[in-house]
Amino acid sequence: MRIVADLHIHSKYSRAVSQDMTLENIAIWARKKGVQVIGTGDFTHPQWFNDIKTKLEPAEEGLFKLKAGEVLHSSITDMTGNDSRMQNPARNTDFSTTRFMLTTEISSIYSKGGRARRIHNLIFASSIEAVEKINTKLGWIGNLKSDGRPILGLGSKELLKIILDADERCVLIPAHAWTPWFSIFGSMSGFDSIEECFDEMAPHIFAIETGLSSDPAMNWRLPELDKISLISNSDAHSLQKIAREANVFDCELSYGGIIDAIKSKDQKKFLYTIEFFPEEGKYHYDGHRDCGICFSPEETAKHKSICPKCGKKLTIGVLNRVDKLASRRLGERPDKVISYKNLIPLDEIIGAAFGVGPKSKKVGDAYEKLILNFGSEINVLLDISHENISGASDARIGEAVKRVREGEINIQPGYDGEFGKISIFKEGEDVGKNKPQATLF
Repeated sequence: MRIVADLHIHSKYSRAVSQDMTLENIAIWARKKGVQVIGTGDFTHPQWFNDIKTKLEPAEEGLFKLKAGEVLHSSITDMTGNDSRMQNPARNTDFSTTRFMLTTEISSIYSKGGRARRIHNLIFASSIEAVEKINTKLGWIGNLKSDGRPILGLGSKELLKIILDADERCVLIPAHAWTPWFSIFGSMSGFDSIEECFDEMAPHIFAIETGLSSDPAMNWRLPELDKISLISNSDAHSLQKIAREANVFDCELSYGGIIDAIKSKDQKKFLYTIEFFPEEGKYHYDGHRDCGICFSPEETAKHKSICPKCGKKLTIGVLNRVDKLASRRLGERPDKVISYKNLIPLDEIIGAAFGVGPKSKKVGDAYEKLILNFGSEINVLLDISHENISGASDARIGEAVKRVREGEINIQPGYDGEFGKISIFKEGEDVGKNKPQATLF
C-alpha cells in the first residue's frame, strides 16, 4: 500500500499562517492532495494541543484520526477559497481516513562555538503523553503561547535530550537543513556537520529534511550524509501548499512503521520523496533581493560575496553552501539512496497552461474537476496518463503535466527569499485553445 506522508505543516496559531489551517480542513485537503498521513504541526501551542486532544482520537499505533462528525462543522474550501460543501460531491467522503502524526517545529536561537545559531528542528512524538512531558519542560524555558513555532533559547542538543527523556521513540530531525537563516547547515548561522551541532548526541540524528531549495542529489554530494535519510515535507502555511513536498512509503501504517522506514533507508519501505525542482526554492541561488541581484556561486565568488549595487553582503544560498561542504561532484551518488521525483504543484501547472494565476477561479474549477475524476492531486501528478488528463480537462494541462514529468522546463532560480520562476511553455507557443503565459510564478 502506497502511503504518502507530509510530516511538516503549521496550524493557524503560527505566524504568517492561514486561519483555514484547522484540523478539519487539514484532513479534507490531505485527502484532496492524496496524503494518507499528515503531521499535526505546532503541538507545543496550548490551544492547538487542546484541539488535538479534543478533536482527534487514537487510530493505529502512534497515529490519530478525526472523531466522527468533526468534519461536518468545518468549512470545506475549494482552490478559489469558496465554501464548496453544497456543490462538491467530496462532502460525503469519510475524511476520518486521514491519519495525523504528532509533530511540531522548534526555533532554537542560542550561542555555540562563539557564534549565534538559529536552528529549526522538527519533533515527531510517539504519544499524547510524550507531548505533555515535552511541553511541560519547554514551557519552563520559553513562552509556548506566543507562536505555534516557538522561539526558545535552547540548544539543539539540549532539545534532543528533552524529547528523548519524554520517550525514547520520539525523533528530532533538522528542518529545511540548508536554508540560509534558520537551519543546521545554513550559511548565516548553521554548522558544518551534524556532529558539530549535536556533539555526543549526534548518533540519534538519522534523518534531515532537504527543504524546498535542495533535493537529494545535492545532498548526495556529502559523504557525511550517506547514512542519513533524506525526507521532504511541505512546511505548509496554507491548505493549498500541503504535499508540495512529501514522502512515499510502503510500510506498516503506524508511527513505528513510518519511523522505521525512514531510519532504515529500506528501499522497499521508503519508496521515494516528492520534491520541488530545487531551483524553484527561494534560497537556491545567492543574491540580494532589494537590489534584484541573483548570482550563481561562480558569480558570487567573482564579486567576493558583495552586492555590486549597494555594497552589502549577499545572502548565500543553498547551492553555494552545498558546494562549500561537498566533496563529491554533482551526479555522483552513494550506493544506497532513496530515489525522488521532482514535481510542480498542480494549481501552478494549470495556471501555466491557461496563462493565469494559480489562485484564479479558472484554475480552481479545473483543479476540482481533475480531483473529482482522478481522486487526488498526487494521482494526477504521478499516475494518470497525460492523455487521460487531457481528455478529462484540457489538452494544455495534459501537455504541461507531461513536460513537468520529463523535466522539459526552464527555471530562473530563486534567491534571497524570492521563489524561482518556472516556464513550462515558450513565449507564444500554441499547444491548444489559447497561447499560455510563458512564465509560471
